[in-house]
Amino acid sequence: MKIEKISSRVLLCCVILIVVCFAAFLAIGYDNQVGEYNEPLLTDVIMWLMYLLTAVTAVLTVWSLVRGIQNSKGSDPAATTGVPGGKITMCTVCLTVASLVLGWVLGLGEEPFTAGDGTVTSAGWVTVVDVFMVSIAVLLVAAAIAVAVSMTGVMTKSASK
Repeated sequence: MKIEKISSRVLLCCVILIVVCFAAFLAIGYDNQVGEYNEPLLTDVIMWLMYLLTAVTAVLTVWSLVRGIQNSKGSDPAATTGVPGGKITMCTVCLTVASLVLGWVLGLGEEPFTAGDGTVTSAGWVTVVDVFMVSIAVLLVAAAIAVAVSMTGVMTKSASK
């Protein structure tokens, strides 16, 4: 089976799983009033779905990295494809670390958060949330820019010259 077929089938399965989980979340017990708050019954399903997708993504990323290193051993992929994979990987790692550091710096000095029900979240955990929220925003913008650059074909045009 070709890699494109496998990839499209896996994507289709993921989309179907996500749509079914969110449809169940919204359709089954979404209006579950607990006191003055709404507590949907299937919140755990959504959370476990996100944990599963994150874990699978992390495992596949590591597997792909190891497999790519094994396949390109002794050859320069940039010479055959024109895409400087090593530079892109290094820029991605640096951008991720920089976004985490930026989030940490912006989150310094946070105060404990008290929810409406009286639950108190320590300042350290509030800072952790800030770190990841800033990192998500920075990486989202970077991903959008990368997609735009990829769609223009700038990288492939410079490789063919």
